[in-house]
Amino acid sequence: MNPVDIIVKKRDGYELTRQEIDFFVQGLTAGRIPDYQVAAWAMAVYFRGMTDRETTNLTLSMAASGDQFDLHDVLPPGTVIVDKHSSGGVGDKTTLAVGPIVAACGLPVGKMSGRGLSFTGGTIDKLESIPGWSAELTEEQFRHQLRTIGLVVAAQTTNLAPADKVLYPLRDVTGTVPSLPLIASSIMSKKLAAGADAIVLDVKCGHGAFMETLDEARALSRLMVAIGNLAGRKSTALITQMEQPLGQAVGNALEVKEAIDTLRGAGPADFQELVETVAGEMLLIAGAAHTAGEAQQRVTTAIQSGAALQKFAAFVAAQGGDAGVVDDPTLLPAAPVRVTVPAKKEGFVHAIDARAIGLTVVALGGGRQKKGEAIDPRVGVMVAAKVGDRVRRDSTLCTVHAADAAAADAVIERLQDAYTIGMEPVAALPIVLDRITGDR
Repeated sequence: MNPVDIIVKKRDGYELTRQEIDFFVQGLTAGRIPDYQVAAWAMAVYFRGMTDRETTNLTLSMAASGDQFDLHDVLPPGTVIVDKHSSGGVGDKTTLAVGPIVAACGLPVGKMSGRGLSFTGGTIDKLESIPGWSAELTEEQFRHQLRTIGLVVAAQTTNLAPADKVLYPLRDVTGTVPSLPLIASSIMSKKLAAGADAIVLDVKCGHGAFMETLDEARALSRLMVAIGNLAGRKSTALITQMEQPLGQAVGNALEVKEAIDTLRGAGPADFQELVETVAGEMLLIAGAAHTAGEAQQRVTTAIQSGAALQKFAAFVAAQGGDAGVVDDPTLLPAAPVRVTVPAKKEGFVHAIDARAIGLTVVALGGGRQKKGEAIDPRVGVMVAAKVGDRVRRDSTLCTVHAADAAAADAVIERLQDAYTIGMEPVAALPIVLDRITGDR
């Protein structure tokens, strides 16, 4: 086969065969196909798109480009391995609470997660704010913990879907990042390679997410669900609101504390609802519950009995962390300076620019603009007023947690500007906007 023929075929709008896709993915991974040809192919895909079958074949080829995990040999026969993926958002600490709940219900959860970049935080960064906790596990340690604890979250291995590691940077510099087939295959290739039998996708929608409109989120959700089902994995997508920060905490240690509160059933209402909904969906898709009502009852029991919180403590300890943070959150890193941000006028909160909040936390040192930058786990923003809330002039919109007073003072006006306050009452924002299954 010839890379040029494959580029021309896609440029002209024809469907690529599995063999052609395999050849191209293997070539780009091994470096046999030069960057300029990969970039030309990506641009052809951007303009011409791909069919569901074509995108599934691309996903399978990318998953097969490196390590593929089969964890069934360490679990009882017939065990369904379930995973979740969030497309990323501001204040999204969902995995930290959902994982322990689902594991406490008897479903093993083994996740490979990443670090944050730009305005969205990373699961690994949040967990590393727990003293001693480590994401660096060998495959044997990963397997042992999955078998004995039922919950493990580790850093993504260097050889998991390496084709994506070649393709994504080229997409980033050639204007082809927004291609739905390339987005979906990037996400799903890593999920398939990690060995999940069933996948719940939490697709964020709004200004604080990469998919800003409901139509965009639905299109991506339908494509990823189709890929999962065509690849033989049960898949469902929940489209969830990201027009404002999720919960109240934005910042690594602050989000860990909020996740712990949520495992006690005392989290912010929107985050508590999302966590319990995603956990229930994972039980349903894995066959651990037959109805939505049964799934929600099991989730409620895991929280109220303390089983989910105990599972989180066991998971933290197994990866070297100080499980004492569960009972004493003061063991988490804390910023030395806290400054409240006052409302400029009286009225009702009409909107909060979630992306602006996330970028403010980055500016405080709680996130990174490029890979490898150190982050400060102490800093962040605690959101007090959410959409629909009434505020008075000088009442607290949010609280800045900063390394020093100068850093806090520098972001106050920026945070005030992130709020839109009007005189007319508005409703609180819903958290779950849609549910996409293989049937629609």
